[in-house]
Amino acid sequence: MTVRRSRLICALGLFGLLLYGCADTGGTQELYVVKPQDTVYSIAWRYGLDFRDLARWNNIGSDFRISVGQTLVLTPRHSGVSAPMRAGPPSTAPSGAAAAPRSTQPRSAPPATTGLKWDWPTDRSGAPRPVPSGGILLTGQLGQDIRAASAGRVVYSGNGIRGYGTLIIIKHGENLLSAYAHNRESLVRDGQEVALGEVIGHMGEGAPSKPVLYFEIRRNGKPIDPLSFLPHVK
Repeated sequence: MTVRRSRLICALGLFGLLLYGCADTGGTQELYVVKPQDTVYSIAWRYGLDFRDLARWNNIGSDFRISVGQTLVLTPRHSGVSAPMRAGPPSTAPSGAAAAPRSTQPRSAPPATTGLKWDWPTDRSGAPRPVPSGGILLTGQLGQDIRAASAGRVVYSGNGIRGYGTLIIIKHGENLLSAYAHNRESLVRDGQEVALGEVIGHMGEGAPSKPVLYFEIRRNGKPIDPLSFLPHVK
């Protein structure tokens, strides 16, 4: 009887621990280990997050400084929220080819919240082509100027996000980011202030090896139709 009772007590205790463990996890929480060239902004961009949320979930200071090897959570701690879907890179393939795996369409929203002026980020050789990832493709000539679409501060300049080539991200005000992908080279550095129309890079090649700029605007981590920000072309 003593042996049976001991086994019963152990079994009940183990069962209780299992229940506690299941209740405590609150769902799968995706983690990310910081790599060279990463910034809070680039990680948030990759996963379709608001950079301020990412900083808050990881107790990152107002300078948004992170270090290589640091482990970050990509969802609120113990929130029970499943890990966010990873944002796919823009598809620069011809129409009819597989597009980026983002299911939500960009929101159309007026840019009047900041009072910033906007202009086209490069000269166009054809009509802009919207893509499912939320931005637009602008074709042109290899090496032509890429310009800041609005005044702001560079928060990422590098090639650490797969599918975007050399990518530049500029922060405008508190909640807007603009991105410029597939540069042949970047002419700016992290932290640099840029003016509207300032040359920040030169057009490179996207798939399938054609000169192109992928341009995107996000508000609070979500894509917004960039055409609603840019001057109307007659």
